Amino acid sequence: MRLALSIASAFALAAFALPAAAQDRDQTLADIRQELSVVFVEIQRLRGELNTTGPATGSGASGTTLDRVNAIEAEVTRLTALTERLQLQVDAIVTDGTNRIGDLEFRLCELEAECDIGTLGETPTLGGVEPTVAAPAAPAAPAGGANLAVAEQDDFDRARAAFDAGNYADAALLLQSFTESYPGGPLSAEAHFLRGEAEANQGRWSPAARAFLDSFTAQPDGQRAPAALTSLGVSLAQLGQIEEACITLAEVNIRYPGTPAVAEAEAERGRLGCQ
Repeated sequence: MRLALSIASAFALAAFALPAAAQDRDQTLADIRQELSVVFVEIQRLRGELNTTGPATGSGASGTTLDRVNAIEAEVTRLTALTERLQLQVDAIVTDGTNRIGDLEFRLCELEAECDIGTLGETPTLGGVEPTVAAPAAPAAPAGGANLAVAEQDDFDRARAAFDAGNYADAALLLQSFTESYPGGPLSAEAHFLRGEAEANQGRWSPAARAFLDSFTAQPDGQRAPAALTSLGVSLAQLGQIEEACITLAEVNIRYPGTPAVAEAEAERGRLGCQ
Protein backbone atom coordinates (compact mmCIF):
# COMPACT_ATOMS: atom_id res chain seq x y z
CA MET A 1 0.00 0.00 0.00
CA ARG A 2 2.81 2.43 0.84
CA LEU A 3 4.47 1.68 -2.50
CA ALA A 4 1.22 2.19 -4.39
CA LEU A 5 0.71 5.55 -2.71
CA SER A 6 4.29 6.56 -3.57
CA ILE A 7 3.81 5.58 -7.21
CA ALA A 8 0.50 7.48 -7.34
CA SER A 9 2.26 10.52 -5.90
CA ALA A 10 4.95 10.27 -8.57
CA PHE A 11 2.36 10.15 -11.37
CA ALA A 12 0.46 13.09 -9.88
CA LEU A 13 3.68 15.07 -9.61
CA ALA A 14 4.65 14.32 -13.21
CA ALA A 15 1.13 15.00 -14.54
CA PHE A 16 0.38 18.23 -12.71
CA ALA A 17 3.61 19.87 -11.53
CA LEU A 18 5.08 20.36 -15.01
CA PRO A 19 1.99 21.94 -16.69
CA ALA A 20 1.46 24.17 -13.66
CA ALA A 21 5.06 25.38 -13.93
CA ALA A 22 4.66 26.05 -17.64
CA GLN A 23 1.49 28.05 -17.07
CA ASP A 24 2.96 30.18 -14.28
CA ARG A 25 4.36 33.18 -16.08
CA ASP A 26 6.20 34.33 -12.98
CA GLN A 27 8.44 31.23 -13.03
CA THR A 28 11.70 31.20 -14.90
CA LEU A 29 13.19 28.41 -16.97
CA ALA A 30 15.61 27.76 -14.11
CA ASP A 31 12.63 27.22 -11.77
CA ILE A 32 11.13 24.67 -14.18
CA ARG A 33 14.47 22.86 -14.46
CA GLN A 34 14.70 22.71 -10.68
CA GLU A 35 11.23 21.15 -10.44
CA LEU A 36 12.18 18.60 -13.11
CA SER A 37 15.23 17.68 -11.04
CA VAL A 38 12.98 17.10 -8.02
CA VAL A 39 10.75 14.79 -10.07
CA PHE A 40 13.80 12.90 -11.34
CA VAL A 41 15.09 12.33 -7.79
CA GLU A 42 11.64 11.10 -6.69
CA ILE A 43 11.56 8.61 -9.59
CA GLN A 44 15.00 7.27 -8.66
CA ARG A 45 13.81 6.76 -5.08
CA LEU A 46 10.75 4.84 -6.29
CA ARG A 47 12.89 2.67 -8.53
CA GLY A 48 14.95 1.70 -5.48
CA GLU A 49 11.79 0.72 -3.62
CA LEU A 50 10.57 -1.35 -6.55
CA ASN A 51 13.86 -3.22 -6.78
CA THR A 52 13.65 -4.03 -3.08
CA THR A 53 10.02 -5.25 -3.00
CA GLY A 54 9.95 -6.73 -6.50
CA PRO A 55 10.08 -10.43 -5.49
CA ALA A 56 7.10 -10.00 -3.15
CA THR A 57 4.79 -8.49 -5.80
CA GLY A 58 5.63 -10.91 -8.62
CA SER A 59 7.48 -10.44 -11.88
CA GLY A 60 4.46 -9.45 -13.96
CA ALA A 61 3.28 -6.61 -11.69
CA SER A 62 6.82 -5.39 -11.11
CA GLY A 63 7.55 -5.25 -14.81
CA THR A 64 4.41 -3.24 -15.61
CA THR A 65 5.06 -0.69 -12.89
CA LEU A 66 8.67 -0.33 -13.94
CA ASP A 67 7.58 0.26 -17.52
CA ARG A 68 5.33 3.07 -16.36
CA VAL A 69 8.07 4.60 -14.22
CA ASN A 70 10.51 4.32 -17.13
CA ALA A 71 8.01 6.13 -19.35
CA ILE A 72 7.74 8.98 -16.85
CA GLU A 73 11.52 9.16 -16.55
CA ALA A 74 11.87 9.32 -20.33
CA GLU A 75 9.33 12.15 -20.49
CA VAL A 76 11.11 14.07 -17.73
CA THR A 77 14.39 13.67 -19.62
CA ARG A 78 12.75 14.94 -22.81
CA LEU A 79 11.23 17.97 -21.07
CA THR A 80 14.53 18.76 -19.39
CA ALA A 81 16.31 18.77 -22.75
CA LEU A 82 13.53 20.91 -24.24
CA THR A 83 13.79 23.39 -21.36
CA GLU A 84 17.53 23.71 -21.87
CA ARG A 85 17.09 24.30 -25.61
CA LEU A 86 14.44 26.95 -24.94
CA GLN A 87 16.71 28.73 -22.47
CA LEU A 88 19.53 28.76 -25.00
CA GLN A 89 17.17 30.20 -27.63
CA VAL A 90 15.87 32.88 -25.25
CA ASP A 91 19.41 33.82 -24.21
CA ALA A 92 20.45 34.04 -27.87
CA ILE A 93 17.48 36.26 -28.74
CA VAL A 94 18.10 38.58 -25.78
CA THR A 95 21.81 38.83 -26.61
CA ASP A 96 21.16 39.49 -30.29
CA GLY A 97 18.47 42.08 -29.56
CA THR A 98 20.63 43.87 -27.01
CA ASN A 99 23.57 43.93 -29.42
CA ARG A 100 21.39 45.36 -32.18
CA ILE A 101 20.09 48.12 -29.93
CA GLY A 102 23.63 48.90 -28.80
CA ASP A 103 24.75 49.10 -32.43
CA LEU A 104 21.89 51.46 -33.26
CA GLU A 105 22.77 53.67 -30.28
CA PHE A 106 26.39 53.80 -31.44
CA ARG A 107 25.40 54.68 -35.02
CA LEU A 108 22.99 57.37 -33.86
CA CYS A 109 25.64 58.83 -31.61
CA GLU A 110 28.01 59.06 -34.58
CA LEU A 111 25.38 61.08 -36.43
CA GLU A 112 24.81 63.51 -33.54
CA ALA A 113 27.32 66.31 -33.28
CA GLU A 114 26.78 66.79 -29.54
CA CYS A 115 26.96 63.07 -28.67
CA ASP A 116 30.06 61.68 -26.96
CA ILE A 117 30.49 57.98 -27.74
CA GLY A 118 32.51 57.50 -24.56
CA THR A 119 29.47 58.39 -22.44
CA LEU A 120 27.12 55.81 -23.96
CA GLY A 121 27.87 53.19 -21.34
CA GLU A 122 26.56 49.63 -21.46
CA THR A 123 23.30 48.98 -23.30
CA PRO A 124 20.57 47.75 -20.91
CA THR A 125 19.57 44.13 -21.48
CA LEU A 126 16.57 43.78 -23.77
CA GLY A 127 13.48 43.05 -21.72
CA GLY A 128 15.02 44.38 -18.48
CA VAL A 129 12.80 44.80 -15.43
CA GLU A 130 13.71 48.39 -14.48
CA PRO A 131 10.56 50.05 -15.97
CA THR A 132 8.17 47.46 -14.52
CA VAL A 133 9.73 47.71 -11.05
CA ALA A 134 9.62 51.52 -10.93
CA ALA A 135 5.94 51.86 -11.91
CA PRO A 136 4.28 50.24 -8.84
CA ALA A 137 6.61 51.99 -6.37
CA ALA A 138 4.65 55.28 -6.28
CA PRO A 139 1.46 54.01 -4.57
CA ALA A 140 3.47 52.48 -1.71
CA ALA A 141 5.49 55.64 -1.10
CA PRO A 142 4.81 58.00 1.79
CA ALA A 143 3.34 61.48 1.43
CA GLY A 144 6.47 62.81 -0.29
CA GLY A 145 6.26 60.08 -2.93
CA ALA A 146 2.60 60.90 -3.62
CA ASN A 147 3.49 64.57 -4.14
CA LEU A 148 6.24 63.52 -6.53
CA ALA A 149 3.73 61.45 -8.54
CA VAL A 150 1.44 64.48 -8.85
CA ALA A 151 4.34 66.67 -10.00
CA GLU A 152 5.33 64.00 -12.52
CA GLN A 153 1.85 64.00 -14.02
CA ASP A 154 1.76 67.80 -14.09
CA ASP A 155 5.10 67.98 -15.90
CA PHE A 156 3.96 65.42 -18.45
CA ASP A 157 0.65 67.22 -19.02
CA ARG A 158 2.51 70.49 -19.59
CA ALA A 159 4.76 68.90 -22.19
CA ARG A 160 1.82 67.12 -23.82
CA ALA A 161 -0.11 70.39 -24.05
CA ALA A 162 2.78 72.00 -25.92
CA PHE A 163 2.90 69.03 -28.28
CA ASP A 164 -0.86 69.09 -28.93
CA ALA A 165 -0.66 72.82 -29.62
CA GLY A 166 1.96 72.25 -32.31
CA ASN A 167 4.76 73.91 -30.33
CA TYR A 168 7.14 71.09 -31.23
CA ALA A 169 10.36 72.84 -30.24
CA ASP A 170 9.05 73.61 -26.75
CA ALA A 171 7.48 70.17 -26.49
CA ALA A 172 10.75 68.43 -27.37
CA LEU A 173 12.61 70.34 -24.67
CA LEU A 174 9.91 69.75 -22.06
CA LEU A 175 9.68 66.05 -22.87
CA GLN A 176 13.45 65.62 -22.75
CA SER A 177 13.52 67.35 -19.38
CA PHE A 178 10.70 65.08 -18.22
CA THR A 179 12.50 61.85 -19.17
CA GLU A 180 15.66 63.07 -17.46
CA SER A 181 13.75 63.98 -14.29
CA TYR A 182 11.70 60.76 -14.11
CA PRO A 183 13.80 58.01 -15.74
CA GLY A 184 12.11 54.63 -15.93
CA GLY A 185 8.76 56.01 -14.78
CA PRO A 186 5.39 54.73 -16.02
CA LEU A 187 5.12 57.62 -18.50
CA SER A 188 8.69 57.31 -19.72
CA ALA A 189 7.98 55.33 -22.91
CA GLU A 190 5.15 57.68 -23.90
CA ALA A 191 7.28 60.75 -23.23
CA HIS A 192 10.15 59.41 -25.36
CA PHE A 193 7.72 58.60 -28.18
CA LEU A 194 6.13 62.07 -28.14
CA ARG A 195 9.60 63.64 -28.10
CA GLY A 196 10.44 61.60 -31.18
CA GLU A 197 7.28 62.85 -32.89
CA ALA A 198 8.10 66.43 -31.92
CA GLU A 199 11.64 66.14 -33.31
CA ALA A 200 10.39 64.46 -36.50
CA ASN A 201 7.91 67.27 -37.08
CA GLN A 202 10.87 69.65 -37.05
CA GLY A 203 12.86 67.49 -39.48
CA ARG A 204 15.39 66.67 -36.75
CA TRP A 205 15.69 62.98 -37.60
CA SER A 206 18.76 62.13 -35.56
CA PRO A 207 17.29 63.12 -32.15
CA ALA A 208 13.95 61.71 -33.34
CA ALA A 209 15.54 58.31 -33.96
CA ARG A 210 17.20 58.45 -30.56
CA ALA A 211 13.86 59.22 -28.88
CA PHE A 212 12.00 56.43 -30.67
CA LEU A 213 14.76 53.99 -29.74
CA ASP A 214 14.53 55.11 -26.10
CA SER A 215 10.75 54.64 -26.18
CA PHE A 216 11.07 51.13 -27.55
CA THR A 217 13.76 50.02 -25.10
CA ALA A 218 11.87 51.54 -22.15
CA GLN A 219 8.88 49.25 -22.70
CA PRO A 220 9.44 46.73 -25.54
CA ASP A 221 6.10 45.11 -24.72
CA GLY A 222 4.24 48.37 -24.11
CA GLN A 223 1.40 49.90 -26.08
CA ARG A 224 3.67 52.34 -27.90
CA ALA A 225 6.37 49.78 -28.77
CA PRO A 226 5.12 48.80 -32.27
CA ALA A 227 4.73 52.43 -33.36
CA ALA A 228 8.06 53.38 -31.77
CA LEU A 229 9.88 50.60 -33.64
CA THR A 230 8.20 51.62 -36.91
CA SER A 231 9.05 55.28 -36.40
CA LEU A 232 12.63 54.31 -35.59
CA GLY A 233 12.86 52.55 -38.95
CA VAL A 234 11.42 55.59 -40.74
CA SER A 235 13.88 57.87 -38.96
CA LEU A 236 16.84 55.66 -39.90
CA ALA A 237 15.72 55.79 -43.53
CA GLN A 238 15.58 59.59 -43.36
CA LEU A 239 19.16 59.52 -42.07
CA GLY A 240 20.27 57.43 -45.03
CA GLN A 241 20.68 54.23 -43.00
CA ILE A 242 18.63 52.17 -45.46
CA GLU A 243 19.88 48.71 -44.50
CA GLU A 244 19.35 49.34 -40.79
CA ALA A 245 15.93 50.82 -41.55
CA CYS A 246 14.87 47.71 -43.49
CA ILE A 247 16.01 45.41 -40.69
CA THR A 248 14.24 47.49 -38.07
CA LEU A 249 10.99 47.68 -40.04
CA ALA A 250 11.03 43.91 -40.63
CA GLU A 251 11.15 43.39 -36.87
CA VAL A 252 7.73 45.05 -36.48
CA ASN A 253 5.87 42.16 -38.10
CA ILE A 254 8.04 39.61 -36.29
CA ARG A 255 7.57 41.09 -32.83
CA TYR A 256 4.07 42.57 -33.14
CA PRO A 257 2.07 40.61 -35.75
CA GLY A 258 -1.49 41.78 -36.26
CA THR A 259 -0.92 45.30 -34.92
CA PRO A 260 -1.77 48.42 -36.99
CA ALA A 261 1.92 49.34 -37.10
CA VAL A 262 2.67 46.33 -39.32
CA ALA A 263 0.89 47.84 -42.33
CA GLU A 264 2.81 51.10 -41.96
CA ALA A 265 6.11 49.28 -41.55
CA GLU A 266 5.51 47.09 -44.61
CA ALA A 267 4.50 50.11 -46.68
CA GLU A 268 7.73 51.87 -45.72
CA ARG A 269 9.73 48.74 -46.55
CA GLY A 270 8.11 48.74 -49.98
CA ARG A 271 8.95 52.39 -50.50
CA LEU A 272 12.57 51.75 -49.53
CA GLY A 273 12.82 48.66 -51.77
CA CYS A 274 13.71 46.37 -48.87
CA GLN A 275 14.28 42.72 -49.75
